[in-house]
Amino acid sequence: QVQLVESGGGLVQAGDSLRLSCAASARTYITYAMGWFRQAPGEEREFLATITWSGNTDYAESVRGRSTISRDRGSNTLYLQMSNLKPEDTAVYYCALSRTYYGLSTDVRMYDYWGRGTQVTVSS
Repeated sequence: QVQLVESGGGLVQAGDSLRLSCAASARTYITYAMGWFRQAPGEEREFLATITWSGNTDYAESVRGRSTISRDRGSNTLYLQMSNLKPEDTAVYYCALSRTYYGLSTDVRMYDYWGRGTQVTVSS
């Protein structure tokens, strides 16, 4: 069983930057795809970014150009650097790990392990 723990959320102002972290408890499945999602109240969980073990990445249009996903293989940590934050970025942010897919994985159904989330609130 792999546990994922997100951190780095908080209350920020529009235009600020933020870096989210996700620590994985074990190296099991660590070569598989990882991703970031978010969920606002009353909304479905939304894909943001995904990364493969080799470092290939893909982003949703909503964050493309102002977000960077990365992973530290040595520490089993996933990151999401976000800049120029907007009030519509307010949501709970989740990291996820697949035990099935190696490639870029943009669908919530492709992931098997999820963290409990970290709240990001952007004030205008």
